[in-house]
Amino acid sequence: MGKAIVITSGKGGTGKTTAVSALSCCLASMGYKTLCLDGDMGLKNLDICLGLSDLAVMDFSDIIEGHSSPEKAIVAHPKINNLYFLTAPVYIAHDSISPEDMKNLIESLKSQYDFILIDSPAGIGMGFQLSVCGADSALVIATTDTTSYRDAARVVIELMEQGLDDIRLIVNRIRPSLLKSMKSTIDDAVDSVGVQLIGIVPEDKAIILSSNAGIPLTAFNRKSKGALDAFMRISQRLAGQKVAINKIRKYI
Repeated sequence: MGKAIVITSGKGGTGKTTAVSALSCCLASMGYKTLCLDGDMGLKNLDICLGLSDLAVMDFSDIIEGHSSPEKAIVAHPKINNLYFLTAPVYIAHDSISPEDMKNLIESLKSQYDFILIDSPAGIGMGFQLSVCGADSALVIATTDTTSYRDAARVVIELMEQGLDDIRLIVNRIRPSLLKSMKSTIDDAVDSVGVQLIGIVPEDKAIILSSNAGIPLTAFNRKSKGALDAFMRISQRLAGQKVAINKIRKYI
């Protein structure tokens, strides 16, 4: 039985979707059969990051409503082994899909995949509720600013109210010089958000370039300045390996 992990954030701009793309590609490269499920209805972008925008036609609502089978709706990545993708609908009527429907879908898919990474919309609306209901654990993405910490802490409360207690924090897009100027540390992020840290990811232009090119980070031919290593370490920890979290000075 696989594990479903929802990746979420309290605000936009934290790099949540690119994190989902990178983590799923890393897990796939490790030999795990990995499904990316885009839960960001109306504002979906995960297909672009994965380079699958021309291939994903059917979405998860088609499976739930009986218009398609999972085999037809789920797209296998043509260039990355073990990586699969299920897109979100562009629009969904209010209450047309219930949390129970979504939970049943994810439970049925867990028997076919080692990992299901669910890209949740930022915030705590209906899309967030649907993305969370079938998850076994959560990764909360935050950047190193006070507003991001506050929003992430609010999301943690919502996740706990949904019954999730396995929640970890990724501090993303770290700029060590900026942290130094702010006289802030990663410990401040952990204290503010209130959950255990699973990894830190430096600001890296390779993330933006690869996403805009529609090429997953693991297949991008330009050298990553730390982000790929960071996401690989997080993926290894998700898989149960004992891997240390790099210090910030590693990325200076």
